[in-house]
Amino acid sequence: MLERDWEGLRVMLHPYLHWTAADGTRLRGRTKVMARLQAAAPSAEPAAVELRDGQIYRWQESPKAPEQRA
Repeated sequence: MLERDWEGLRVMLHPYLHWTAADGTRLRGRTKVMARLQAAAPSAEPAAVELRDGQIYRWQESPKAPEQRA
């Protein structure tokens, strides 16, 4: 993702990928997830990852910490 090798990444992602963003937004499908990643890569390591058939099937970004008010 950070190297922006989209073809290499496509091979690593399962076609029915489930992606949960840090803000709780959920995406389903490799095409939708790749479009999101091309716009903005995840900011940190995932909280959880599930592999299926050697590909990333489920990815959950670490949740954002609630903003603190002064």
